[in-house]
Amino acid sequence: MKCSESTLKRTLGPVMLWGLGVGYVISGEYFGWNLGLPLGGTYGMLLATLFVTVMYITFVLSYTELACALPHAGGAFVYCREAFGHRGAYLAGVAQCMEFVFAPPAIAMALGAYMHQRYTGLSPQFVAIAAYVVFTALNAWGVKQAALFELCVTLLAVFEILLFAGFVAPHFSLAQFENNAWPHGWSGAFACIPFAMWFYLAIEGVANAAEEARDPNRDVRLGLGLALCTLVVLVFTVFFAAVGVGGWEAVVYETNSTSPSDAPLPLALAQVVSKTSPWYTLLLGVGMLGLVASFHGIILAAARVTMAMGQGGYFASWLGHVHPRTQTPVWALMVNLLVGVLAILTGHTAEIITLACFGAASVYLLSMGAFFKLRHTRPDLLRPYRTPGYPWVPGIALGTAMVVFAALAMHHIKLFALFMIMLSVAWKFRPAASAR
Repeated sequence: MKCSESTLKRTLGPVMLWGLGVGYVISGEYFGWNLGLPLGGTYGMLLATLFVTVMYITFVLSYTELACALPHAGGAFVYCREAFGHRGAYLAGVAQCMEFVFAPPAIAMALGAYMHQRYTGLSPQFVAIAAYVVFTALNAWGVKQAALFELCVTLLAVFEILLFAGFVAPHFSLAQFENNAWPHGWSGAFACIPFAMWFYLAIEGVANAAEEARDPNRDVRLGLGLALCTLVVLVFTVFFAAVGVGGWEAVVYETNSTSPSDAPLPLALAQVVSKTSPWYTLLLGVGMLGLVASFHGIILAAARVTMAMGQGGYFASWLGHVHPRTQTPVWALMVNLLVGVLAILTGHTAEIITLACFGAASVYLLSMGAFFKLRHTRPDLLRPYRTPGYPWVPGIALGTAMVVFAALAMHHIKLFALFMIMLSVAWKFRPAASAR
């Protein structure tokens, strides 16, 4: 396979970027968030979700300034290189890779779980790995085809959430919603944070497609802003509709099971629609498109991060090559596929989600640090979009990101240790470019 280090095609407009932004994240409405409910109950999870929503609103308002001023595929890696030099860039790039490379296998495992709900003879791991291969191939085919597919499945996934809410919302019960709603107090709310983050995690991936936007200054701002507004509405629609039907336990555990499920929406739907009903089959099938949208979209974003690290000399240079015909980062896609398959084989969805959240929280901290540093040291940098409410809005984003990282570390000590070991190993064996 011949590859060359080429530029990416500028084919994406604001609608496509909206599709990418919502698509990266929308699987978080379909699974993952329910794993926080046993830790905090309804109100603990709701409080964590409100806190994380504030973080993401202020972060996106601030991050958009960086994305418009420095529209490159590396995202946070590029911003930190401008602000902190090669060492800061390497640290941000590794953290960003951990976020985007660990998120897809968790989503793939949920795809397997959704399929298993309908076809119990299918192995969830087999479905997950097969999906990984198929969507990696689609991303390797071409960015325009990949983005168009992403837009289509994202629109269907949004429609399915609204359809789901239409079925279950009339059965909302405040008594069920409040049942065992605060089992572990404030500590439970802090423990819920990584699963509340899953509602929005990876929205910043839109910035990694800025290099492929037709007009980065306008299109990234519109695409990212509209995506966030859409997601805030969907998050609270899903949370209240799903939990309010039969209580939080009903969307965590299947009947006669003590193992948390990766399919909360089908569990909620089964409270009001028979599993033999054509509506259940239809909603389950369409609902899988939400998982597909995020899975496919984050594979795209992850490849851009890995590619940028290769082109910058921070990873092996061949990872930065772009195929001369498709103009896609084929080698980066293949390496991320290998890591994803290995993660799927572990079978630990919650742990993989938490590792992705550690990577994301690190990216948010470093990005907001870069934001303030560049405002101070590069006042001459062309900023087509400037964050409103400076310095309070980015300050809130930085402060809430600090709380999120601390909560992750306090309540997931073993995974925090593993995350730090992975960062330390990556730092020890960093290439010469990042040692300067």
